[in-house]
Amino acid sequence: MGQIWQASNQTRGTVLCERLEAASGFAEQRRGLLGRDSLEPGGGLMFENGPVIPFMWMHMFFMRFPIDIVFLDKAGRVIRVNRELKPWRVSSVVFGARTALEIESGASARSGTEEGDMIVLREA
Repeated sequence: MGQIWQASNQTRGTVLCERLEAASGFAEQRRGLLGRDSLEPGGGLMFENGPVIPFMWMHMFFMRFPIDIVFLDKAGRVIRVNRELKPWRVSSVVFGARTALEIESGASARSGTEEGDMIVLREA
């Protein structure tokens, strides 16, 4: 995987995810969390979308555990939160999303993250 980032909710003054791995290449993005039995507490995976594709969506096919997915626009503002998305489900299709954070189930609720919040990504 790529670099490790921390996602902080600037609006709420909380940490959304302590250790986000950047899925930097096509192979890493395609594999995602497949093959894992769980996420470590405070762990997650970050996907970035290019400016050409106007939307993002994620799937949970072949996954073994639920996760939260937080979609951000290019400024880092939360535009959609899918909480406790279970295996074999599909996320919302989110127009304007440039980044998707796949984090442990319940992390978005614990940090109080809601649509409209500003998320700041920093290298960990």
